[in-house]
Amino acid sequence: MTDISAAAATPAHVSIPAQVLSVSPTLATEVAAVLTRARQAAAAMQVASTDQKNAFLLAVARRLEAARADVAVANEADLSAARALGRGAAFLDRLVLDGCGLASLQRAVHEIAALPDPVGAVTAGTRRPNGLEVVRQRIPLGVIGIVYEARPNVTIDAAALCLKAGNCVVLRGGSESRRTNDVLVDLLRAALADAELPVDAVQQPATTERAAIDALVSVPGGLDLVIPRGGEALIAAVNRAAKVPVIQHYKGVCHLFVHAAADLDRAERVVLNAKCQRPGVCNAMEALLVDAAIATTAVPRLARALHAAGVEVRACPRSRPLAPDHTVPATTEDDGFEYLDLVCLLRVVDGVDGALAHIARHGSHHTEGILTQDLDAARQFVAGVDCSCAVVNASTRFNDGGQLGLGAEIGISTTKLHAYGPMGLESLTAERFVVYGQGQVRT
Repeated sequence: MTDISAAAATPAHVSIPAQVLSVSPTLATEVAAVLTRARQAAAAMQVASTDQKNAFLLAVARRLEAARADVAVANEADLSAARALGRGAAFLDRLVLDGCGLASLQRAVHEIAALPDPVGAVTAGTRRPNGLEVVRQRIPLGVIGIVYEARPNVTIDAAALCLKAGNCVVLRGGSESRRTNDVLVDLLRAALADAELPVDAVQQPATTERAAIDALVSVPGGLDLVIPRGGEALIAAVNRAAKVPVIQHYKGVCHLFVHAAADLDRAERVVLNAKCQRPGVCNAMEALLVDAAIATTAVPRLARALHAAGVEVRACPRSRPLAPDHTVPATTEDDGFEYLDLVCLLRVVDGVDGALAHIARHGSHHTEGILTQDLDAARQFVAGVDCSCAVVNASTRFNDGGQLGLGAEIGISTTKLHAYGPMGLESLTAERFVVYGQGQVRT
């Protein structure tokens, strides 16, 4: 069956609607120009060849290597400014982009280039009784807005994924990482030129005014999708202002449940990794749930191990007496809290049902795990938990696009429309129907 490429749409001028004109005229003009250029570039990107898109990605990898010194200078300036403002360790950890971080981005870009191009892929096909051939085909979403805070790695990951999926991207990073982002955006646009693709397929508004976010997401016909990545305040602000679809990368209140049939040696190793390996990220464990059936043995051991690793363990009334030397009392505010630090909640619960009930009340639909050697208990937990990734006998830290084979991710969606969990290339496309006939008419 011959594939028929989508025809390039005629780009339209984008204007800022009256309800958003409370922003300055200069800002309104700038945002409208960004969105207009993006829509024009989208017409070319949707028909770009796989070879062109991969050439762009390989050019990005080369230019990341060449720009190491420039990135280092810009990132150190961002870090110095953040330290002067008294930003905490978790914030600085997300902001840093050092040599190891650049090498990781280069690997991710190469991995994305090696992945199959989703655009044009046929996901299903049937022949109707009247002879019509009906297929479902992946197409680009169009223009995607990414609103994020102190994560300069998102600049590269988001652009690489969006463009490989045939989209354009408007990047609105936080002012905290602006110097680093400026270097990276210039690099991305140069790589587009290397691949003979429209440089406006990647854009960043010149202003860092917060009002620019409202203007970007409030224009019907501007962005096709916006993905906010950051704190609760940022996500709430985007949701309030948006007149376009939003996919939330919401907070990660991740639980690990140590079941009565858990191997405690394995449990200790996994719990320490989930909490301590990188505590400032969304897939780190924030709450440890222990089955009441093994609490007298498991709670002292796990609390002691966490305490020795530098974790402040906030224990519930049932667990605190079992490990008084290695815990502090928890409060009701600790339930459902995302610490992003070496702090965790410890609660004793009654079996799988108790764990599921607690997670249903306090989870954030991100990552939930069970540690057990009982297959039936694992199945009950997986069937009953509502989250984007359920983990059995492994760290919550594996809920990550790279770790799950997506190459990289644009975020971890905690809403179910249209994606749930790490969003890779396929999540940045839509499915449409293509119908092939031989002159059939409907009667």
